Amino acid sequence: MKILVCISKAPDTTAKIAFTNNNTEFDTNGVQFIVNPYDEWYALVRGLELKEQLGGSVTVLNVGTAENDPIIRKALAIGADEAVRIDVNPTDALQASKEITAYAKSEGFDIILLGKETIDYNGSQMGAMISELMDLPYVSLATKLDVNGNTATVSRDIQGGTEIVEVSTPVVISAAKGMAEARIPNMRGIMAARTKPLNVVAATGAAAATTISNYELPPAKGDCHYIDAENAGELIELLHNEAKVI
Repeated sequence: MKILVCISKAPDTTAKIAFTNNNTEFDTNGVQFIVNPYDEWYALVRGLELKEQLGGSVTVLNVGTAENDPIIRKALAIGADEAVRIDVNPTDALQASKEITAYAKSEGFDIILLGKETIDYNGSQMGAMISELMDLPYVSLATKLDVNGNTATVSRDIQGGTEIVEVSTPVVISAAKGMAEARIPNMRGIMAARTKPLNVVAATGAAAATTISNYELPPAKGDCHYIDAENAGELIELLHNEAKVI
C-alpha cells in the first residue's frame, strides 16, 4: 500500500501571535513552529499503522520553503519512509492543493491522508480541494480507518452518533481526533531521519486565488461578572438582555 500524508507547518500553541506591515503579515519572529498536530498525531500515525499492518510505504509531503525542513525531518523520525517538499511558499489553500495534486497524480498513491484542519487558520479546505482536483472520493473528519484490499472503511462522528462509510481506493481522507494515538520519535528514529531522503521538487507555478487584506487579534476578554448562587433571576436576565444567548 502506498500512502501519502500531507503535513503543514503551524505555530506552537504557546506562541505569542503578532502581525506586521499594517497587520497584513504574520510576525514569525521568535515563533516556534511544529508539525500541524492533526497532520502528525492522526494522519501520519494512522498511515504508519496501516503500513505496519499491510506493508507498503509512507511518504510525507509539505508545500513550503527550506525553513520547513526541520518539521519534515520530525515526520521522518516518527517513521515516514521518505519525504517530499514542493519548493514554494503558498499563500492560500488552493495554491497548496494544486501543487500537491500536480505531484501526487503521477505517483499512484492508494490513500492520501491529511489532518482535518490546521491549528492556525482552521480552514478545513485542502482535503476537499485535493479530492476535487484529483477526481477522487473524499471522506472528511475521519476518526477511524481500516483497509481491506481496495476497500477503506471509515468512521466519523456525526450529530447523535457515528457514520461508517465504505469507499474504494484511491481515496482522500482527512483525520480528526481519535484516528490514532500520537507517537514520540525515539533516538533510533531521529538518527535514521538524518539519512532518509527529503526530495525537493520544483513548484508548478500554481497561482493563489485569494489575497490577505489584514489580520486582527480577537478582542481582549472582559472582566468576570460574579453572581450570587442564590440569585438565579439576575443570571437569567443578564444572559437574556446582555449576553443575548437565551
